[in-house]
Amino acid sequence: MRRADFRCTERLRVRWAEVDMQKIVFNGHYLMYVDTAMSAYWRALAMPYEAGMHALGGELYVKKATLEYHGSARLDDILDVGLRCARIGNSSLQFQAGIFAGDRLLVSGELVYVFADPATQTSRPVPAALRALIEAHEAGHDVVELRTGDWATLGEDAMRLRMAVFVDEQGIDPALEADALDAGALHVVAYNRIGLPVATGRLLQPAPGEARIGRMAVDRAVRGQRWGRAVLDALVEAARARGDRLVTLHAQCTAENFYRRAGFEVEGERYEEAGLPHVNMSIPP
Repeated sequence: MRRADFRCTERLRVRWAEVDMQKIVFNGHYLMYVDTAMSAYWRALAMPYEAGMHALGGELYVKKATLEYHGSARLDDILDVGLRCARIGNSSLQFQAGIFAGDRLLVSGELVYVFADPATQTSRPVPAALRALIEAHEAGHDVVELRTGDWATLGEDAMRLRMAVFVDEQGIDPALEADALDAGALHVVAYNRIGLPVATGRLLQPAPGEARIGRMAVDRAVRGQRWGRAVLDALVEAARARGDRLVTLHAQCTAENFYRRAGFEVEGERYEEAGLPHVNMSIPP
C-alpha cells in the first residue's frame, strides 16, 4: 500500500491528548483518524452527507472495521490519511485506508459499510446514483456539473443554498437576501452527481461593459474542494463572453483571499454591508 494509491487524503497533526504513556499515538485513535478521513472523502465527492443520504433514501452503517499496525506516530507528527473505495457489492461498500508519515505506512485498515433503511436498519441495494458517484471519483472524473441559466430555471436551488449560508449560518436578515435583481441576473449552480446543489453565484450588469458577481455561496459540508472557484470562474467567463471589460464584486472580508487567488484586487477601504465587513474587489480590464 502506497500513499499514491489514494486520490483522497486528509492531513492531520498528532495532538497531545492522542499520545499514551509510551509517547506514541494510542492505538484506538487511528480508527478516529480514518473516520475523520471519511468526512474528507464525502467532501471530495461533493456529497453533503446528511442531505445526500436523505436524498438516497438510506444510511450507511459500519459492519466491520479492522486495523493493522506497521509503525507508530508520535506527538506533532504530520499524518496523511488516505481512503479509497475498493469494492461496491450489492448492499455493501468496502473502503481501504492507509495512514502515512511521509511515504512510510504506519497503519492500514479496512472498513465495510452496509447501506440500509434507517428506520429498520435492514440492508438495501446500494443506489445506482451512489455507485456511479463513487466510481466516477475513484476513476478521476468530475463529480460536479455546472449549470448556467435564469432565475426561473435555477432560482429554487440557488436560493436554498443562499438561505442556508447567508441566513442560517451567517445570520443575515432574510429580507436582505432576496432582491429584484435575481430576475434579470445570470445564475450558475454546481450540482453533484445525485442532483443536489452545492455551490452558486450570480452575474449582474449594473452598467454597460461592467459585470458584478454576487451571492456566492457554497454548502458548508463540501467547502475547500474548489466548487466555489468553479462557479466563480464560470461567472467571470460569462462576463467576458458578453463583452464586459470590468468584473467587480463586493467581497466579505473573510473571503478576500479566495477572490485574490482568482485574480481580483482590492479597491478602497473596508465597509459594512448586511452587518458584515466587506471590501470592493475587481479584475482589471
